[in-house]
Amino acid sequence: MPTLTPRSGILNIKPHMIATPEGHALTQSINVSSNENALGPSEHASAAAHAALDTIERYPEDGAMRLVKAIGEAFDLDPQKIVCGHGSDELLQRLSRAYLNPGDELIHSVHGYLKFPNYAHAMGARPVAAPDNDFCASVDAILSCVTARTRMVLLANPDNPTGTCLSGSEIRRLHAGLPEDTLLVLDSAYAEYVTAADYEIPTKLINESQNVVMTRTFSKIFGLAGMRLGWAYGPGAVIDVLKRLSMTFPVSAPAVAAGIAALADKQHVARTFAANREVLQSLTEQLTALGLYVYPSNTNFALIRFDNPLKTAQAAYDYLFARGIVARRFNSPAYENTVRVTIGLKAEIDAVIAALTDFVRA
Repeated sequence: MPTLTPRSGILNIKPHMIATPEGHALTQSINVSSNENALGPSEHASAAAHAALDTIERYPEDGAMRLVKAIGEAFDLDPQKIVCGHGSDELLQRLSRAYLNPGDELIHSVHGYLKFPNYAHAMGARPVAAPDNDFCASVDAILSCVTARTRMVLLANPDNPTGTCLSGSEIRRLHAGLPEDTLLVLDSAYAEYVTAADYEIPTKLINESQNVVMTRTFSKIFGLAGMRLGWAYGPGAVIDVLKRLSMTFPVSAPAVAAGIAALADKQHVARTFAANREVLQSLTEQLTALGLYVYPSNTNFALIRFDNPLKTAQAAYDYLFARGIVARRFNSPAYENTVRVTIGLKAEIDAVIAALTDFVRA
């Protein structure tokens, strides 16, 4: 019998994370693996989502339009340049479908978000890994990779799983060095957590350009990961293309209601930001004192490096897991000696610190 053959490149797609042992992630007492908001969503967002269930038999005909309007008002953006989707991941997939053909090239930072090459593979395009500087993206290295086939540069800023970010001036230098027919996509999922003074949310650059797009999410500081809700901001022509590729009714009624309510609850966002920075600083200081290296982070997670060959990252992960703590490992040799820990509640991170202290000193 003939064999069904998928598009060239799809079988090159690999998992970017090492899966948690089956059945354990949700049953362990502390789950610090997936960069969720430890404080949960705004109570107003939860109430709005529950209320939306009363009419769940109806399609959300104007749902995306209402959410886009709320996003525009919250961030002072033109609603005509916003599109919503089933998480920022789905919007990145749409961008790849729209602008990558077989043989095209997508440039990404070699140790940046490990899923980025998969967007190229899915379209039969070629992912090009640009060298970096100790897990931080290098503008010069990315620009050195540009060829006549380059159609997209994809960069998470801040990045995941490292927590590093580039300054606004570096992002502008990157954009200035790209051809006009190359799309610069900036995944800004963790923008609300950044404390670096030189960081710039790229809305102004987008307004000045025709080839820059930003993706954002409600999964992180807004605490709506389970809703799978994201949005993109970009030039009108690009947003029009993304809308053409949209699913019918691209966001659910509960997600729309929760998103609008979450945007309005600025106190919850401020409370989450403050708690995250306090606990992240405590984790960094105490693990550094143990002799571990914690990469500087502008996110709600910390990447921890284990340099002692007798105290490996895998052993540390296993030690945490045995004590009911689920952290995260990655499917890349570059991250073999690292473990990523989401910044959870203070009591949760205190437990992580205590366990790693015992691990290091044992």
